Amino acid sequence: MKRLLIVISLMIVLAATTAAHAAEITVAGKLQKTVEAGGWVIDGKSKYLLLNARKFQSESWFKEGTSIEAIGETKDVMTTYMEGTPFEARSVRPLEQAAETRRVTRVMVSGDSIVQAQPDTAILNISVVTQAKQALEAQQQNAIKSDAVVRALKAAVGSSAEVKTSGYSLQPQRVYKEGQPPNISGYEARNSVTVTLSDLSKVGAVIDAAGQAGANDVGGISFTLRQDRPAKDSALKEATREAVSKAQVIAQALGGRVTRIVEVQEEGFQRPPQPIYAETFMKRDNVSTPVEVGSLEISSRVQLTAEIETNL
Repeated sequence: MKRLLIVISLMIVLAATTAAHAAEITVAGKLQKTVEAGGWVIDGKSKYLLLNARKFQSESWFKEGTSIEAIGETKDVMTTYMEGTPFEARSVRPLEQAAETRRVTRVMVSGDSIVQAQPDTAILNISVVTQAKQALEAQQQNAIKSDAVVRALKAAVGSSAEVKTSGYSLQPQRVYKEGQPPNISGYEARNSVTVTLSDLSKVGAVIDAAGQAGANDVGGISFTLRQDRPAKDSALKEATREAVSKAQVIAQALGGRVTRIVEVQEEGFQRPPQPIYAETFMKRDNVSTPVEVGSLEISSRVQLTAEIETNL
């Protein structure tokens, strides 16, 4: 009988405890001041008057506007203004405390990169220039020499290269004297040919062949890439990596981290040709024109805006 009474007593205690915990609720909202006794309400989906606010007021986060979560019980009591449901908290904790002290700033950085690439194409601009008293004579002389130059160029470069006319002009040559109108002293005819070839070892031989055939002006030689996409992509990738690295260094210096990349802009791609200039051909017996190809510099620049999260 005594043992039965003990079991019944334990069941009553357990039932009471379960009922007590079942009555507990969790409320969330912002702390707000009120004229009610105790002075604080939790303003969320519903208002709850915090009956035991003094228990938590020593906490640094306990201030107006702080988002909190409280666990406790509602009380069936009457208050002066009934501004909220009376609530006695067992525990209160701030929500998103880290977020309230978190600071987000944006930085703009740039990244630069230069990639070395070996050119695979040479472009030559070769001209025949003739002068004569009469325009027709200048034209005829130029036509004969230009035909010889084109034939020599095609023979020198072979079928894999491209030879095409890139310009033609016939201009009067004027003599100016003070106080007098200019006089035409003669005419100059210019026929320009562009040669594009991929066998860079033939560049010197092409120049020699053109000079021997009658060409007397080189507008320039430039080396370039026919397919520049791989080199361009490599330069862009390195420039982007440098920009991201700079943003990360700034974030570390501020005691934070890069949370996201807001914007990336490519400021420009530069693939400058490598020019070699010569004003005229100078024929030297048994000496071939030397041409050093070298390498190209392909550069890229990236402008990047990053968002940095710090606790400063």
